[in-house]
Amino acid sequence: MKETILSNTDRAEVLAHALPYIQRFQGKTVVIKYGGNAMINEELKTAVIRDTILLSCVGIRVVLVHGGGPEIEGMLRALGKESHFVRGLRYTSEDVMEVVQMVLCGKVNKDITTLIQQAGGRALGLSGMDGGLFRARRFRPDGEDLGLVGEIEFVDADFLNTLLDSAVIPVISSVALGTGEDAGRSLNINADSAAARIACALKAEKLILMTDVQGILRDIKDPDSLIKVINRSEVGGLEKDGIVSRGMIPKVDCCTLALDGGVVRTHIIDGRVPHALLVELFTDEGIGTMIVKD
Repeated sequence: MKETILSNTDRAEVLAHALPYIQRFQGKTVVIKYGGNAMINEELKTAVIRDTILLSCVGIRVVLVHGGGPEIEGMLRALGKESHFVRGLRYTSEDVMEVVQMVLCGKVNKDITTLIQQAGGRALGLSGMDGGLFRARRFRPDGEDLGLVGEIEFVDADFLNTLLDSAVIPVISSVALGTGEDAGRSLNINADSAAARIACALKAEKLILMTDVQGILRDIKDPDSLIKVINRSEVGGLEKDGIVSRGMIPKVDCCTLALDGGVVRTHIIDGRVPHALLVELFTDEGIGTMIVKD
């Protein structure tokens, strides 16, 4: 990608343009679900890390929740284990859960935390099991058995607020401590769902889901048909009409869950665009699709 050369005046104008947005969001909480191509492509990864640190430096309270599907899949293949999906969720046997915990908590989480530290930020890598950050029950949609897949029922917001008040960026992997029949066990949590539950617990200003698509398109074949703003009450109709379908349904459901739980705005943005986070937060146009309360 060809680098654009800016003059010093141009740089100053960019900073001046960002000032009202910095003032607006300073002291507010933004929960970011980091996943997809932005975790794999080195240029995009560097941009996300720098954007996250910049947001923290200007006083925005950032929580970074990450996935790790490709890394889990790669490790399972290396170990000769097959993946099985039910309703788009990975069936998680005890053997697979060991791999999920090892990859998400032990490798991916610490890699991201280290990158933030090396770039001058302050980060603390956590899983939902650390300090009892969140607890979950077994998730059985319509009675379907997904193995050790969980649904969060408690988030320790006080613990996270203590970190955020100290300008620390929590980097969270979506593995939870089970309750009830699964007391003492680890449960695998969908990272989008984990981010939504955390955003609710923190009454966040924004939940941002980074994806590998532009956002919600009225016509999936037409990139110019991006729907920039959707009201909460419109979601059901868009699903009924098939505009929100397949893999976009659970992401939109996470957004509506967050809105119903007190989050002010939710966003589905294209993580393939460099500095997508800054474009969303510090420009009038934003990026991707924003879903808001009516």
